Amino acid sequence: MADDGPILIPGQSCWQIAHAGRVGVIIDAADYFAAVRAAILQARHSVLLIGWDFDVRIQLDPRNPRRGMPDRLGRFLDWAVRKRPGLRIHVLRWDLGMVMGIWRGAMPLMVLDWLSNDRISFRLDRAHPIDSVHHEKIIVIDDALAFCGGIDMTCDRWDTRAHRDDEPFRKRPLTRRPYGPWHDVATAVDGAAAKALGDLARMRWKPATGQDLPVPPPGADIWPDDVDISFRDSDIAIARTNPPWNGEDGVREIEALYLHAIASARRMIYLESQYFASRRIAEAIAARLRAADPPEIVIINPHEAGGWLEEAIMGASRVRLLRMVLAQDHQDRFRIYTPVTEGGAPIYVHAKVMVIDDRLLRVGSSNLNNRSLGVDTECDLAIEASDDDTEKRARIIALRDDLLAEHLGCSPDDIAAAIADAGSLIGAIERLCGPGRSLRPFEPPDLGDLTEAVLGENELLDPESLTRRWPRLRRRISRILRGKWRRAPRSPH
Repeated sequence: MADDGPILIPGQSCWQIAHAGRVGVIIDAADYFAAVRAAILQARHSVLLIGWDFDVRIQLDPRNPRRGMPDRLGRFLDWAVRKRPGLRIHVLRWDLGMVMGIWRGAMPLMVLDWLSNDRISFRLDRAHPIDSVHHEKIIVIDDALAFCGGIDMTCDRWDTRAHRDDEPFRKRPLTRRPYGPWHDVATAVDGAAAKALGDLARMRWKPATGQDLPVPPPGADIWPDDVDISFRDSDIAIARTNPPWNGEDGVREIEALYLHAIASARRMIYLESQYFASRRIAEAIAARLRAADPPEIVIINPHEAGGWLEEAIMGASRVRLLRMVLAQDHQDRFRIYTPVTEGGAPIYVHAKVMVIDDRLLRVGSSNLNNRSLGVDTECDLAIEASDDDTEKRARIIALRDDLLAEHLGCSPDDIAAAIADAGSLIGAIERLCGPGRSLRPFEPPDLGDLTEAVLGENELLDPESLTRRWPRLRRRISRILRGKWRRAPRSPH
């Protein structure tokens, strides 16, 4: 039986609910980077960029360079403050440390010489427990417009919705080497919701730097022309994860939102996530599948998590949790798919999206993993439609169909028609799956002997709570690394 009552409850499943005159859902980083550039061009007082990572070398809109305007992020920000005498820009990035070195395999190049203007402040944020990561992605312009979602303004993110196999602009900024197709989602909001995200960004800046940032004066309308309006006059919930830190209790609003939303679903749960590695979320899904009339549940994941250690930890967790979930799927209502290009190459899914029936849309930075529920900092936005708000319900479904159409290489109308004909979301997807651009059923990869070795080590990089003893974590890292190296063939040289 699905839970009744509202899903979004301030103080429980969200921090607060604030009104937005306009809400835009931006799919994939090509459109997102261009929208951010267009918004900053209209800034008069303040730009706050809060993120997991920034790379000042990336191009913002390589398809449409503007004469006389730099397109690389660092030079563009410097140019923007020179053109606007009253503008100040504050950039706060997580202080990438040891975990980043393991997770990504290399430390990003620190490029600081672009800070040639005293009205640009760049700071590294290490105000968090040693096990944690600052993972939310928030950009606020004049407190009049804000972006929030899963897209980092860094390398290897830019891609179009076409996800072409031969995309000429999908190249790393320094080496010019190509990278693979990348799928992501973010949101834009104005009004009181943008002001609330500005407050949240300033709350992040204060413990990281010791400085109080002033609230900018009321600004003009700066909504970018190219950002389509998905919703008008909507209440927006802001949900957070914050770990316990510096005497403050932790915040687990995002966990509460996931669990309450899953319990509230009647017909359908649609999820896009970089991972499927949270035991609590998997147990909540399994509980719904045990119901007499369970909802259909569709998860879109990347085929692999990333580097070998990330795949060993997160991939092994996915294998284990899928076994548990599938054991409860007595009516064949659960599917997990991975998207591929026209040429069959895997598309990396970095988006973090949840759609519940035609009732709830959530887009943010949190993944379906343990870290996002209680260990790292995260920020998600959500919209809930009332029973009588038929227009908002239709727009929620239209966005779900738009995402599925991108993955299946068809139109949203094709998705809607297939669902109406099949009477089922899963049935429609499986009718539309085929050669070329499509979704593929996920088949767990063979992780070799390392899988069983790390199944019990999920707390290494994806703990359910903060590690109490850092030396113990280091010993676990060393043990797994030694195991990996012992299995590697010796070089004849």
